Amino acid sequence: AATARRLAPELGIRAFERGPYTSYSACGIPYFVAGLFDDAERLISRRPAEFAEQGIEVVTEAEVVDIDLDRREVTVARRGRAPAREGFDQLVYATGAEAVVPPIPGAEAIEPVRTVDAAERFRDQLLNGRGGGCAVVIGASYLGLEMAEALIERGMSVTLVDRADQVMTTLDADMAAEVQAAAEGKGIRVLLGGEIEEIRRHPDGRARSVKLVDEELEADHVVLSTGVRPAVALAEAAGLEIGPSGALAVDDHQRCAGAEGVFAAGDCAESWHRLLERPVNVQLGTHANKQGRVAGTNAAGGDASFPGLIGTAVSKICRYEVARTGLSEGEAADAGIDVVSASIDSKTRAGYFPGTGPIRVKLVADAGGRLLGGQIVGVEGAAKRIDVLAACVWSGMAVDELEMLDLSYAPPFSGVYDPLLVAARATAHAVRAAA
Repeated sequence: AATARRLAPELGIRAFERGPYTSYSACGIPYFVAGLFDDAERLISRRPAEFAEQGIEVVTEAEVVDIDLDRREVTVARRGRAPAREGFDQLVYATGAEAVVPPIPGAEAIEPVRTVDAAERFRDQLLNGRGGGCAVVIGASYLGLEMAEALIERGMSVTLVDRADQVMTTLDADMAAEVQAAAEGKGIRVLLGGEIEEIRRHPDGRARSVKLVDEELEADHVVLSTGVRPAVALAEAAGLEIGPSGALAVDDHQRCAGAEGVFAAGDCAESWHRLLERPVNVQLGTHANKQGRVAGTNAAGGDASFPGLIGTAVSKICRYEVARTGLSEGEAADAGIDVVSASIDSKTRAGYFPGTGPIRVKLVADAGGRLLGGQIVGVEGAAKRIDVLAACVWSGMAVDELEMLDLSYAPPFSGVYDPLLVAARATAHAVRAAA
């Protein structure tokens, strides 16, 4: 909406939001829960009044319940009012994603901590003594690990349960093991391959325990982190095309397939994967913001395109920065790509420099030596290095080119050979050995 307004000051723009807040950072919720800051409104980047100053009307607590593409109308339901129809010339669909509630008895009563108001309710529950000091987090994703750490910071006893055989399935198992060790070192109990039978509650509705096949875990608080899916039910009911990933099918201009003047952006829309060369649904705020700008530009009559993604992501898990880009070894294998990989252990700074710590880098290349991706786990410097690696993967660089890349050096930041260069050398050797 903001991009469209900048390009076309004469446009009438209305935005409808089902909840009470606009433009907030869901990624910051675990840090709010941990107590790193106390005002949840700091998560909000822009409020309706600020949009109004730009000439954009934002209506909160207003849910669009129907889209009529033939009549170019949406039906909006607001509390205490009869549903009303609103006409449109251009429509941007940006409903994001919704939490997946697992088919576990009792899970339906757990509120996912995905919105600002849900985060406030959950933190109030922690602070006001409604419950005790034991928590179970279900799902060892980025968010699950971040929430587990947040609860540890609150002085709670935390168990993290996942039915998979590793944490963070976006990483290869060897790199995920580093993250698991960091979580356990922080005091988080990690149970993998755990099949949950039931979430049990006290008569007053408070969580009591989580029943596994072979164990019952005391749980005064339960957090669900079992994934999200594109929120596309409304779009599907309107006849918009859903792609193979389960998200809305769009082109590089964010135009919905077969629907003139209808755009989609963010977690509800597909993106082109530059390495897999097919549409995927990757739910990250970086892509959502870029796609929103593209959709807004084109809805306002401009010409912009989204070039795709390679899946770059980073998180802070306990004392480690955890980062990845491109394809993991497992993802490449699933795509039928023959790969070579190498991992190295190094230091984040010169070995003699105070504060240096461990860092592990794994690179993945195809049989010809072209970089396909990488993963980094380290006490510092992983975020910076993954962005360097992302640029290399994006541009189609080979591992021997990365090995000779002109990177900066000073003892407070790395050894004379940066860990990325060391990993590139090891991977180049592996490529030659496999040839």
